[in-house]
Amino acid sequence: MARVFRVVLASASPARLQVLQRAGIEPEVIVSGIDEEKVTARRPVVLAALLAEQKAQAVSQQLAGHEPALVIGCDSILEFEGQSFGKPASADEAIARWQLMRGRHGVLHTGHHVILRDRGVHQITATGSTMVRFADLSDAEIRAYVATNEPLVVAGAFTIDGLGGPFISGIEGDPHNVIGLSLPLLRDMLTELGISWPELWSTHN
Repeated sequence: MARVFRVVLASASPARLQVLQRAGIEPEVIVSGIDEEKVTARRPVVLAALLAEQKAQAVSQQLAGHEPALVIGCDSILEFEGQSFGKPASADEAIARWQLMRGRHGVLHTGHHVILRDRGVHQITATGSTMVRFADLSDAEIRAYVATNEPLVVAGAFTIDGLGGPFISGIEGDPHNVIGLSLPLLRDMLTELGISWPELWSTHN
């Protein structure tokens, strides 16, 4: 008999929720409320993992009782020429970033931290990295894109599954990782914790 888990996504991202839903999982969403600005690391790949871990930990601590639960925390950071680009702080910053990134490439790192609360607490962290090539946009295209406000709410100031899709000329790696959650990586992490992906389907059938 398959185990039944309370599956919790520790992220406010609609894109991450949709990725899981389309893959057959209907998680409960609990936002961590951590202050991301206080989390620092020299390397972007490390920063992504730390943020994911802190989100998952904060949400796990909110769960009461001994009900079996699976908490999934994620966070994305764009590495561009050694710098960490999260969400831009303003429209002007988003425009400046795109003027730097156009015609070039960066690496989108998404940290994943999974906490299994079932006969104890078990945790695992992993990071997916995908190379992203940016189209050579004109200043007018950049301003028009930023005016939609989409770049202001996503790491790196771009999407591949929204209005920003036409401005990404190619990727190398898992596209879901760029959206914010790598399904193959998450499946591997769950397998290491002794959970098969179809077990999570069965909790909502």
